[in-house]
Amino acid sequence: MMAQYLGVKREYPSTLVFYRMGDFYELFYEDAEKAARLLDITLTRRGMSAGEPVVMAGVPFHSVEGYLARLIKCGESVAICEQVGEVGATKGPVERKVIRVVTPGTLTDSELLNDKSEAVLLAIHQGPKHKVGLAWLSVTQGALQLAECDADDLQDWVARVLPSEILHSTDVSPAFAQRLQAFRAVPIAQRPAFQFDAGLGQRKLLEQMKAASLSAWGAEDLPCAHAAAAALLAYAEHTQGRSLSHVQQLLVVREGERIELPPATRRNLELVQTLRGEDSPTVFSLLDTCMTGMGSRMLKSWLLEPLRDRSVAQQRLDAIGGLREQLWQKLRHELKGVSDVERITARIALRQVRPRELVGLRYALAKAEQLAKQVQGLPGLLSNVAHDLQPPSGCAERLAQTLREEPAALVRDGGVIAAGHDGDLDELRAIQDNCDGFLLDLEARERARSGIANLRVQYNKVHGFYIEVTQGQLDKVPDDYRRRQTLKNAERFITPELKAFEDKALSAQERALAREKWLYEQLLDALQEHVPCLTRLAKALATLDALCALAERSLTLSWCRPQFIKEPGIEITQGRHPVVEARLAETTGGAFIPNDTRLGPKQRMQVITGPNMGGKSTYMRQVALICLLAAMGSYVPAQACRLGPLDAIHTRIGAADDLANAQSTFMLEMTEAAQILHGATAQSLVLMDEIGRGTSTFDGLALASGIAAHLHDKTQAFTLFATHYFELTEFPAKHHGAVNVHVGATESGADIVFLHEIQPGPASRSYGIQVAKLAGMPTGVVNHARHALAALEKHQEESREQVDLFAPPPAADAAAPSRVEATLAALDPDTLTPRDALDALYTLKKLIQP
Repeated sequence: MMAQYLGVKREYPSTLVFYRMGDFYELFYEDAEKAARLLDITLTRRGMSAGEPVVMAGVPFHSVEGYLARLIKCGESVAICEQVGEVGATKGPVERKVIRVVTPGTLTDSELLNDKSEAVLLAIHQGPKHKVGLAWLSVTQGALQLAECDADDLQDWVARVLPSEILHSTDVSPAFAQRLQAFRAVPIAQRPAFQFDAGLGQRKLLEQMKAASLSAWGAEDLPCAHAAAAALLAYAEHTQGRSLSHVQQLLVVREGERIELPPATRRNLELVQTLRGEDSPTVFSLLDTCMTGMGSRMLKSWLLEPLRDRSVAQQRLDAIGGLREQLWQKLRHELKGVSDVERITARIALRQVRPRELVGLRYALAKAEQLAKQVQGLPGLLSNVAHDLQPPSGCAERLAQTLREEPAALVRDGGVIAAGHDGDLDELRAIQDNCDGFLLDLEARERARSGIANLRVQYNKVHGFYIEVTQGQLDKVPDDYRRRQTLKNAERFITPELKAFEDKALSAQERALAREKWLYEQLLDALQEHVPCLTRLAKALATLDALCALAERSLTLSWCRPQFIKEPGIEITQGRHPVVEARLAETTGGAFIPNDTRLGPKQRMQVITGPNMGGKSTYMRQVALICLLAAMGSYVPAQACRLGPLDAIHTRIGAADDLANAQSTFMLEMTEAAQILHGATAQSLVLMDEIGRGTSTFDGLALASGIAAHLHDKTQAFTLFATHYFELTEFPAKHHGAVNVHVGATESGADIVFLHEIQPGPASRSYGIQVAKLAGMPTGVVNHARHALAALEKHQEESREQVDLFAPPPAADAAAPSRVEATLAALDPDTLTPRDALDALYTLKKLIQP
């Protein structure tokens, strides 16, 4: 047995092997020690091997999912080694083999997956000339995605994909390996370099899509992505133990298709996690009132991957508008309790589906048919949904005919196939069902024949059928009784008649179980042809669920439909922060103070001043969230909203350091600001909150003024620029596209009252000392601060000198003109003859030639 185990372990050296032995999965040696540490299970030693005791630990097979979930959470992978042979069929140990490998990125078990999240496997290939190929896949979703990017953009792409596991080649450069260190929080698996082959990847993709060319998907010119796909598909097939027949959707993700939401933006806007890493309260937790897990997952993908093309968002808005007329309530009632068809379909294709999941699928198909009738005839997106909701012909009927209404949890337990479906199975079950009657009849006859009044005929799994006689009645035992087992106070016997029945009954039980397994496999075979249709149906159910949730949210929260315009601009009337408004209603019952926002070609920047706690950050975030919700195709928390083209939302908010990457608070602030300045365009929305506060006053002020000027003059992005530097309120005086606004506050004696209103013009003061008092600062400290502030203000009034922060650098600081620029500047076009002009052109051309 240990020789067999070691042979299996050699094939999976870096994976924990769960080796099936009876009712337990056992681990040995280093695997056992690691599992004991991670799972807090008992470590034991049995027997000897090579002169050393065999270290082992085990977990019960019937509760293995809980242990697997804990190991996966720790980033471990597990090879499940099952008994596949018959006991006693061969000499030596029962035949065993690894049937699948459970890894963080290839999970399919419902017990191991979060209903609202996908397990995503990402392969990264280092290509030539600083290019990187990406391929990622959710095994349960069945959609393979490809992309190529520059190596410098890799971190943003990984943050967008949010992988559960990353694959890369063992043969990468040291510099690229250093880049991969940024993802060390994600489990990483290294694969042989030969698996990352572009030609192999193209062939595997063609086989997967059953096509002669990848041009239909626009995927023929992506050699680096093909190489990543080769390793990805090989690994996924290896872990599942079979081909991925259900993966029939291929998507190519290219730059410029989606609205860019960098990691800082997702974090600062708290889209799916709070700043503390919690799942609620977030934008997604507020939106997600879906009835199914697949609806929640689709809604999350809409939120995190909005498209720049407004046609999809417009279709969703039209659908929500149609559902708001009472229909959404009926549809949500039908959707309640619908099984996760998407994941069940994937498990059908992988032949891992369980009987009760198939019963759930049967009822989901019936619900889908009813839903299709209710949305039939509606236009646009809902028309497509109604078409795809039609169940595959004969699928529900086949499930109803084959499976019991309440089958056993596992096929190996029996009791899965419906009565009347198979005559042979019914006959074998009849033998088992008649067992009790036969035993009672035999017991009565044997009591009468032997005269033993307390004689009993019984059965157990270890010794089979037997007749039990107490010690005091042994002298009455008939001659044809044969002793089977001796107990302290009784003897157990077998008779020729009982032995014959035992052989028949036990044989019938084994044959019935084998027949059920065979019939279940036949059912899975028949369901394979329905996998593509079921995949489309699952997507339609998820789409309808997500749309109904957005319809419900729009009515419950009093949101309005946004309008898309071709002209650049953001116009929001009475906008609100959705999460803050909901939290206020839950906790205090207070009303959120709405605010207007007007940004357009002539007003691209708001310089926002006002006290801390006054609502500057909330206002900025609510503008970004309203734009994002509109872009994903949702109604928005406002009275009205008009939104022009948008290609990205960039945010620089909050103060935090990144000690793991040796970045101080200020360094992180400057890094994120630099990324925004390099990446933002005239169609981007930029939020800058208190930039420059991590260094000295003059340094910070100088940097803030330079960043504001760059965003206004060069980038020309729509910018909300919050600051406590009052010197920056002079910025709009010299920059026509900027305007001063402030959050209102008023003093009541020594206290402050926040109005949370955005008002025109700069703030008169910061109210920092009043906020400190509200925070519980000791009275002595507050009084000292007031005295110091008065002295500083008096000193500033006496010093009348004013520095022009927004003046361009002096000419001396500018770079010397090039020879071409100097020659061109010396020309006077008005005095040149045609011949002179031609000579000047030749001169300039010589100057620019290498």
